[in-house]
This record gives sequence, structure tokens and C-alpha cells, in this order.
Amino acid sequence: MKPRLLVLELWGLGDLVIATPFLRAATEKFEVTLLAKPFALELAPRLWPEVKVVPFIAPWTAFHAKYHLWQWPWQEMLRLQNFLSAQHFDYAVSARWDPRDHWVLKIIGATERIGFSRLKSARYLTQELTRPSPLAHRSEFWRVAGHALGLTLPSREEIVPPSRTLSSVALLHSGARLPARVWPLDYFQQVAMRLRRKNITVQIACDSNQLDWWHSRSENAICPKTVTELFAQIDRAGIFIGNCSGPGHLAAICGVPTFTLYGPSLPEWFAPMHPEAEKFEGKSCPYKPCSDYCRFSKAFCLGDLTAENAWPRVEKFADKHLAAGLKISPA
Repeated sequence: MKPRLLVLELWGLGDLVIATPFLRAATEKFEVTLLAKPFALELAPRLWPEVKVVPFIAPWTAFHAKYHLWQWPWQEMLRLQNFLSAQHFDYAVSARWDPRDHWVLKIIGATERIGFSRLKSARYLTQELTRPSPLAHRSEFWRVAGHALGLTLPSREEIVPPSRTLSSVALLHSGARLPARVWPLDYFQQVAMRLRRKNITVQIACDSNQLDWWHSRSENAICPKTVTELFAQIDRAGIFIGNCSGPGHLAAICGVPTFTLYGPSLPEWFAPMHPEAEKFEGKSCPYKPCSDYCRFSKAFCLGDLTAENAWPRVEKFADKHLAAGLKISPA
């Protein structure tokens, strides 16, 4: 019987996708339970079918009012604690240097608790891990955690993407969880128009608060409401162009080459996990990287990066990855 392992990744879609190589490797040695946001239930059948998902929206991951403790779902959290404690996990791990994660590992009573300590959170752990270098990709934290559990994981550059059917469709996704990471929609539209002049089929996807803008410009944009709907769009795409956001990470792990526009975030930390992932960075800023908020009224790091600036790189990227698809599936 395999030992039981609890894995915590309570944050965004992209964060959870980055954990994919770890989760896949862990299932070979452990009976794996993942505590994550509910969209993990849709990711699991496709990315890590042997992982058991326990859905939970941690209140401290909210964008606003995360420490309004009187609004926290205390009864739900107590029920969750009791449920997880009853599983008697042999191991529990978090790849974040987050004391809140480590407190969760402690209160559910896992025998071995593995993580990267911060603010004296080593008191909650049985094994404290050494952090990778400050510019290491987020996947490196999972690699270090995997090594502590006896797992061998590939680096981001060594990941082999799954094979795919050739496609001539360029999927442009204009959304992102944080407003500061959103490239202006006008620029996305200009890129879409230029791609269409090259006889490339373009599909616009967006967040719900952007849909009216696209429709007012006569664009047949779609707003995937679930991860399953997002998978459906990614499966039709030959390339993905978008912001530093979860959909780009999902496209990459599904084998789609990605072109990511970076403003306040660092590609060294968050580059999608595909060997053909390309980056285009915005203007420099002394406060970069930003976590949740921009210090200025406008995030000029992305706002001052025009479609004219980005187009030569986008065109080269599209020509490289869509040429074969265009031969068999013309727009």
C-alpha cells in the first residue's frame, strides 16, 4: 500500500498547472490528495487522473479583504480539518514559503510536513527545505520538494510537451486575474487584425468583464466560464498569445506554444512550461516585480508596450508555429 501524501496548492490556475510534473511523479510513489481551488476538479481528469482532489477556497487567497476574519468560513474550515485529519497522512507538502500553508499541514496532523519556512514557520514543519535561487522558476520549488520525497522531476526546459494535431488557429486570450497584468485590449485587437491579414484564423477569448468591449468591436469573442470550456478552446489552437495568466500556463502544459506579454511579473518565475514558450517584456520599472497592485494610476510597463512594438515578434512566432498547420488547414 502506498503512503499517503497531501499536497497544498491553494492559489491560482497557473500556480496549480506549474505543479503538474510534481503531481504526476508523486502518484507513482504515493496515494496523492490535493487541496486546491475547485477548478482542480476539472484539471485532474486531464492532467493528473490518479490524484484525489479536495476542493477548498482558502479565504487568505482572496484579492480583497483577505483578512476580514469575521467573514472566514470557520465552520467549513473546521469540517475540512476534521476530514483531512481522519485521513492520517504520512506526508504533507507545500512548495510555497507561506506560514498559512504550514499551519494547515500542522493542524491536520500529517506525520512528515515538508516546506520552505518563512517568519519562523519552521515550527510547523518536520523538514525545512532550502529555497532555490531568487530568480528560480516556480517549478524549481516543486523540484526541491520532490527531491525531499525521493522523486525525480524534469526542469522546465526538459519537459516534453504532448503531441498535438496541427492547427492553424491563433488563440488570443486578453484576460488575467490581476488588472496590472492585462495588456490593453486595443493592442490585442490590432494584433488580431494583423494576423488575419496573413490569413490566420484568430479566436478571441477573454474574461467576463472584457466581453462587452470585444462585442462592441464586432469581435466574436468567447468567455470560457469553466476550465473545461477553456480546454476546448486550447484544443483547437495552434498557438496561444496572452498575458501572464492561468490560461497561458494551461495551454503550454497541453502542448500549445505560447507567446506571453509580461508587465509587472517576471518570466524567470512564471514562464509557461513549454520548450517553445516565448516572452515579450514590457517597460522597465523600479518596483518590478509587483504582486497584487501597481503603485501608479496606470501600469505603464504594459500600457506603454504597443502592438507596433510587439508585432515583429508575434509575426515571427506565428510564422514558425502555424506554417505547418496552414498547409493542411488553410484559413
